[in-house]
Amino acid sequence: MSTPTNGNGRLDGAVVAVAGAAGPAGRAALLRLAEAGATVVAADADAARLAEAVDAARYAHGGATVIGDTVDLLDLEATRAWADRTEKEFGRIDGLVHLVGGWRGSATFAETDLADWELLEKLLVRTVQHTSLAFEGPLTRGGNGRYVLISAAGASKPTAGNAAYAAAKAAAEAWTLALGDAFRKAGGDPAAGGAPAAAATVVIIKALVHDAMRAERPNAKFAGFTDVKDLAEAIVGVWGKPAQEVNGTRLWLTPHT
Repeated sequence: MSTPTNGNGRLDGAVVAVAGAAGPAGRAALLRLAEAGATVVAADADAARLAEAVDAARYAHGGATVIGDTVDLLDLEATRAWADRTEKEFGRIDGLVHLVGGWRGSATFAETDLADWELLEKLLVRTVQHTSLAFEGPLTRGGNGRYVLISAAGASKPTAGNAAYAAAKAAAEAWTLALGDAFRKAGGDPAAGGAPAAAATVVIIKALVHDAMRAERPNAKFAGFTDVKDLAEAIVGVWGKPAQEVNGTRLWLTPHT
C-alpha cells in the first residue's frame, strides 16, 4: 500500500494519528490534516480538551472524519492498543504526529532540579518511545508512512538553565532518527532500488506562538517563534516529498545556528 497523496497538499484517504492533540499545536494540526482530507485519529490524556479540539476540527471541515481517543501514552500497552484499534478500524495508518510537550527550566545550571528531568523524561522521551514502538509496524505496512516528531532548537544548542529540557529533546530526536534507520533497513538495499518503507522526520522550532498568546501579550515580538498554523502546514508537507528525502532528517523551521 502507499499513502494516497497526490502531491498538491492533499491527504485524501490517508489515516493520520496525532499524539498530544489537545494543545494549541494539536488543534492546528487537526484542522490542517482534516482540511487536507485525511482521516484524523487524535489522542490526548485530557479527555475534555481533546473533545473540544476534535469538535472544532469537525465543525471547521464538515464531512471530515476526526475522532478522539483518550490514551495514556506513558503506558506502552495502552499505546499499542491505540495503534492496533486504529489500524483495525481504518485498515491502515499513514502517519503519527508527535506533539506531546512540556517544559521545565531553572535560572542557572547549578539550580537545576532533577525532578524536572524526571517529568520531562516521561513527557518528551517515554511518549516518543511508546508511540514509535507501537506505530512502527503499521507505518511500515502502510508503504509510505510518516512519523513526525516536533523538537526544539535547544536540543542542538543547550543553555545552562535548560539542561533537562534540552537533554530530553535530544534523546527524543536520537530515538526518532533510530526509527528512521529501521524504516531505511525495512525498505531494502538502496543500491538495488530499495526505498525506506516509511519516514521518520524531526521538525525543529525555537518555540511556538498562537493567537491567544498574541492577544495576551500584544506588544511582544515573539522573534523566531513558529506559528502553530505554520507548523501544521509543515507537518502536512512532510508527505509531499518522497520518503527517502525526508527519512532520518531534521526540518528546521527556525534559523539553524
